[in-house]
Amino acid sequence: TERVRTGVVEALTAQPDQGGEQDRGRDQDQDRDRSRARDREAAVRLAMLDAVLGQHDAPWLAAVAGEGDAAADAGEPAGPAAVARAAGWWWPYETAVVIAERPLELHRDEAGRLDRGDGPALAYPDGFALYAWRGMPVPAAFLEQLSQLTPERIRTEENAELRRVMLEHYGYDRYLEESGARPVHRDETGVLWRIAMAGDEPVTMVEVVNSTPEPDGTHRTYWLRVPPRTRTAREGVAWTFGLEADGYAPERET
Repeated sequence: TERVRTGVVEALTAQPDQGGEQDRGRDQDQDRDRSRARDREAAVRLAMLDAVLGQHDAPWLAAVAGEGDAAADAGEPAGPAAVARAAGWWWPYETAVVIAERPLELHRDEAGRLDRGDGPALAYPDGFALYAWRGMPVPAAFLEQLSQLTPERIRTEENAELRRVMLEHYGYDRYLEESGARPVHRDETGVLWRIAMAGDEPVTMVEVVNSTPEPDGTHRTYWLRVPPRTRTAREGVAWTFGLEADGYAPERET
């Protein structure tokens, strides 16, 4: 949303090139021009914040909606309700309205961030689309590679942010198992693994076994991502509970 809003603000407040410094007049004129430009940008950005949310207003509109004549008697906002059925965000003004279509695609994760691994996370009928993984914008072509990832491909990715997306999609535990990582410490709480990443912090995880057996009697293995500075498995497990290693001493595990 912020990327779209910023693009609109820049388009509406862009100023033509007025030549070199020698053509811009005195310093006070330049300061005045910059001040006016900032004021215009602030005004446009403020206006963009005053959007009516269209389809995203549906929850509260439904809460006040009624049936038939009862809806009118209850004061149902018929105008916003009608727009919510057919449009996305819109900006009503005294003599004009800016209105956006409803998106064809909208995919978010549990935190509400744009998120999709096999296509656009946000797409509109006119072809505008945003690709994102857990809130991070990514190139469309990048997502096409995720189904063909290998440990070698992940290691050779120079962009640290994209490499982290690859690791999340591939699975840290799978990456450690298939990339030749070696355990650096083990104790009764689990096994600490670490593998270096070029130009980025190392991937450090603790392998733990669930003390509660599954219905078939087996015990499930979990991988916990811990800070790179972690020195022991106990320290890593304790960190996941917000404790220091010395303070982690469970009397019973379930």
